[in-house]
Amino acid sequence: MDAEYRESQLYRIRHSAAHLMAAAVLEMFPEGKVAIGPPIEDGFYYDFDLPRPLTMDDLEKIEARMRELIAEHHDFIYQEIDPDEARKLFADQPYKLELIADILERGTDEYGERTAQPVLSIYKSGPFVDLCRGPHVANSKEINPKAVKLLSVAGAYWRGDADRPMLQRIYGTAWPTPKELRAYLKWREEVQKRDHRKLIKQLDLLSFHEEAGPGLAYWHPKGAMMRKIIEDFWRERHLEGGYDFVVTPHLGKAWLWQTSGHLDFYRESMYSPMDVDGQEYFIKPMNCPFHILIYKTRLRSYRELPLRWAELGTVYRYEKSGVLHGLLRVRGFTQDDAHIFCTPDQIEDEILRVLRFSISILNAFGFEDIQAYLSTRPEKAVGEPERWEQAQASLQRAIEAEGIAYEVDEGGGAFYGPKIDLKIKDALGRSWQLSTIQFDFNLPERFDMSYIAEDGAEHRPYMVHRALLGSLERFFGILVEHYAGAFPVWLAPEQARLIPIADRHVAYARQVEDQLRQAHIRVYTDASSSRMNAKIRDAQMQKIPYMLVIGDQEVEANTVAVRLRSGKRLGALSPADFIAHVAQAVAQRALE
Repeated sequence: MDAEYRESQLYRIRHSAAHLMAAAVLEMFPEGKVAIGPPIEDGFYYDFDLPRPLTMDDLEKIEARMRELIAEHHDFIYQEIDPDEARKLFADQPYKLELIADILERGTDEYGERTAQPVLSIYKSGPFVDLCRGPHVANSKEINPKAVKLLSVAGAYWRGDADRPMLQRIYGTAWPTPKELRAYLKWREEVQKRDHRKLIKQLDLLSFHEEAGPGLAYWHPKGAMMRKIIEDFWRERHLEGGYDFVVTPHLGKAWLWQTSGHLDFYRESMYSPMDVDGQEYFIKPMNCPFHILIYKTRLRSYRELPLRWAELGTVYRYEKSGVLHGLLRVRGFTQDDAHIFCTPDQIEDEILRVLRFSISILNAFGFEDIQAYLSTRPEKAVGEPERWEQAQASLQRAIEAEGIAYEVDEGGGAFYGPKIDLKIKDALGRSWQLSTIQFDFNLPERFDMSYIAEDGAEHRPYMVHRALLGSLERFFGILVEHYAGAFPVWLAPEQARLIPIADRHVAYARQVEDQLRQAHIRVYTDASSSRMNAKIRDAQMQKIPYMLVIGDQEVEANTVAVRLRSGKRLGALSPADFIAHVAQAVAQRALE
C-alpha cells in the first residue's frame, strides 16, 4: 500500500467505514472480540472472534446499521494514551492487548508495520473506541451511505498463523459515490469469474491436495502441457539471449545456508532440517548459493565474464497456511532464476540488456502495460557506498533508456543491494509484480568470490539476481486470470477439438487428427456419443480456440468446418489450410 493512498480521502473513508462496521458488529454481539480492521487496495476488512458464524443475512443487518451510524454524524476523535490507560480500556479485548504489547515491545503499529517510535493512540467514533493510528474522516457525514457495501465473510487465522484462533473476516468496500461503487461491483464480478482457483478446476489444469500437503500444486496433463510450452519458450529465448543453463540439487548442508546467511535471516521460512550421515541438510529455499558454488569450482578470468546462468529451479519455503492462496502463494514453486556475474565496467550494459530482455518476455505473454520501481540504498546496508551509487545509477539509466514509467523508493532496497521491480497490469487493470533485477553485494563477500582482472590481481565480481516471471506457479495463476482461461493459440494446451457428428465420421476425424499432430498442433477427437451441440458446448466451456466439426459433407470434400470459441465460423478448410492458419496464429500470438 503506497503512502499516497494512505493519505487519501478514499483511504480515510474506508478506514472509517471499517470502524463503523466494527461498532455495528459489537452492537449485534456485545461479547464479541475485535482484532484488526485496515483499509486495503479496494476496500476494507475487519477480523472478529464471535460466538457463532455470520451469515449473509447478518451482513445485511450490519450494513443497515452502518448506514444509520453514518447518518448520526459521529466525529472521529484522535487521542494518544499511556500504556496503563490502554490496557484498562481494552481489558476485555485480548487481541487488542496483544497488539498493545507488540507496539510497546517491538515498535510496530496495530498492523505489524514498523513505526518511528511506539505511540499508543485511539480513535473514538460514537460509542466505539479502537486502537488505531488513523487517518480517518473528521465526521461520518463524509461517508456516502449509498456507496458502502459489505461483500463477504471468510475465515482468517489470527496473524495468519494456523496455530492461532480462527477469526471471521468481514470484507467491505466504500467509495465516494454510488456510481463508483456500482462500477467496482461490476469489476469485482469479472474478477470472481476469472478466479484462477475456479478456472484451473474447470479447465482440468491443476489441483491441490490438503491431505498430501497444502500449498503444493499437482499439474494435470493439460496444465503440464501448458507449463512445457512456457518452459520451452523460456529456454529458447534464454539461449538466444546469451544465457547458459545450470541445474542444481534440491538440498544442501547446513554449512551452505549458514554461509549464505539464510539460517540467520530466513530460518522461519525454511523447512526443518534432516539428518544425513550425521549432518544437517536443508531443502533449498533459493537457488543462488548453488550457482555461486558452480562459479567457485575454478578461478575465473575477466576474459570469460560476464557469465549469465539460468535455471528453472524448484524451491520450497514454509508459508503459514493462513496466507496460502491457490497458485499465487504456495510452498513449493519453480523460480525462473538467473544470476549474472560480471566486472564493474560491464555492469551497465548487463543491466540494460537484462531489462530489455525481461520486457520482451513479458510482452510476448501479452503484458504491455509495465511500470518499474527502483529501490535504493537503505540506512543499514553492506557494500561500499560508491558501489551502491554505481549500481543505482546503472539501474536508473537502464530504466530511462527504455522509456519506462518508474517510481523511486528511496531507502527501499534490501540491505545487500538496490533493485528494479517490474509490475504489469492485467486485463482488469490489476498490478502484479513479476520481474526483479537485484544487485547483491552480500553473497560475493560471504562466499569470497573473485576473478582475475586485467591487472593480474583478484577482484570481487558484481552479482545480479534476476527472476523474470517470478515463479512458474504464480505466473501461471496470473495468466489464467488475465486471459480468463481463454489462452492465446500458442499457449493453449489444447488448440483444436475435432467433433465428428456421428460415429461414421470418427474414422475420418482420426485421420485429420494424425495430420494435425504431425504438424505439432495440439488436438483431440471427441468420439463420445454426445450430440454435436453438446460437444461444441463442452469445447467452448474448455475454452479451446478451434472446434473442427465433421459431417458427411466434410468427409466427402476432405475438409473440416472451423468454428472459433467466440462462436465465429471460418467455414470449410482443408486440413492443410487449417494447419497454415494455426501456424500464422501461433506466429502472431493471436488470441482467437
